[in-house]
Amino acid sequence: MSKRTRIFLGILLVYVLGATFLLYRITTDLDPRYRESTEESMVETAHVFASLVEQSARDGAIDVSALPELFRSVYARPVEAEIFGVRKSRVEIRLYVTDARGRVLFDSTGLHKGEDFSRWRDVKETLAGHYGARTTRDVPDDPATAVMYVSAPVRSANGIMGVVTVGKPVQSFGPYVEAARQKIIMVGAISMLAVFLLAVIASIWLVRPFGLMRDYAAYVREQRRLGQPLRAAGLLRKFRVDLKAAFHDMRDTLAGRSYVQEYVQTLTHELKSPLSAIRGAAELLQEPLPDDMRERFLGNITRESKRIQELVDRMLELAALERRRSLDNPQPVALHPLLEEVVAAVQPLAMARDIHVQLDVPAETTVNGDAFLLRRALTNLVDNAVDFSPQGGQVRISSEYVGRELRLLVRDQGAGLPAYAEERVFEKFFSLPRPHSARKGTGLGLSFVQEIAALHGGRAELVNHPEGGAQASLLLPR
Repeated sequence: MSKRTRIFLGILLVYVLGATFLLYRITTDLDPRYRESTEESMVETAHVFASLVEQSARDGAIDVSALPELFRSVYARPVEAEIFGVRKSRVEIRLYVTDARGRVLFDSTGLHKGEDFSRWRDVKETLAGHYGARTTRDVPDDPATAVMYVSAPVRSANGIMGVVTVGKPVQSFGPYVEAARQKIIMVGAISMLAVFLLAVIASIWLVRPFGLMRDYAAYVREQRRLGQPLRAAGLLRKFRVDLKAAFHDMRDTLAGRSYVQEYVQTLTHELKSPLSAIRGAAELLQEPLPDDMRERFLGNITRESKRIQELVDRMLELAALERRRSLDNPQPVALHPLLEEVVAAVQPLAMARDIHVQLDVPAETTVNGDAFLLRRALTNLVDNAVDFSPQGGQVRISSEYVGRELRLLVRDQGAGLPAYAEERVFEKFFSLPRPHSARKGTGLGLSFVQEIAALHGGRAELVNHPEGGAQASLLLPR
């Protein structure tokens, strides 16, 4: 075995060990992340039930008479749900209510009514005014029987009069953890195999041109013909092009290893809030409610469903954009008429809040690029400026030349960026609440703008203007 082959195999071994360690860390980190997501939704569920118990309290005393029939009905309901390939067929949530002394007034499992739970951490901490949670095994020697509990206080005018605790068996979300783990291992194994094959092919392609050049040099030395060195230069250029292409392919393959970890975690984090809101509203709709409350909960479900749909659509659009390395056929684009279209599209929203959009870009301003993508980027920037402008404010769109760059500026008169957000505005899924509605966007708009700017050989910026408000910049080559 040659020295070159030993070095090559050593590098591959280091890569396989590193990739294996990375997969191990990712797969072992899945269970804690799923538990954190579950606990967050359990906190909201516990407070929903605590609020219902508070409303049914009489003369400062907890009334749990409606809960037994409620849970008998819930546990008897047929459930048919297909969640990311895992079938769910029954409700597994638990609930118990204790009084101010920690005595169990109601237990959905029917096992602990009347017992003293004041020693359990969830009840003890909640009665003391702190956050209470615990994980306890139903069977002490069996980790698979672990149950997560989260509590919320039941308040009255005189203070805390009891505790509502929501329980969730760990095994209820175990299939999702296992399914995600298998997918990650499968993607990791495919990535390692792809890198191995790519490394073998790249090594052959790297060595072959040097061998050809060596043979060609010997041929020129023997033939002594004048025209041959020009062909050698062409061969060297081809070698450089081939090497560049192989490097890009290898980079993309290696980047795929972290794709699953990054997007599974971020997408899970972004989806859990609307899903929790939808689930909470759906559970409340199972109860008799006034028509106005029923309409409000149905509106919540519709709104959160649209938010999930928008998030998925924007992610697919951004993923398609990230796969492009360059513009296919850049053409001269007149920016003034393009910006007029953008302003016309945002005008109804601006007029509804008495916001004036001022366009101050010379008619002759032109750049080379893709008109469709530039329109999408500028629409995102102008929409953001209108969203963050105060009632009766102004959004100004202008341009200037700085050296070899054209700088398109979109400035609003809002409160500007908080200090903690200045370095994160272009992160995927990072979003600030709109001042007039307190709602957040998908957190993908500025990432979209950044990708479009990079495709055009430029960049995007968002900073606070010295005179107030925020100023977004789209910088493009002249």
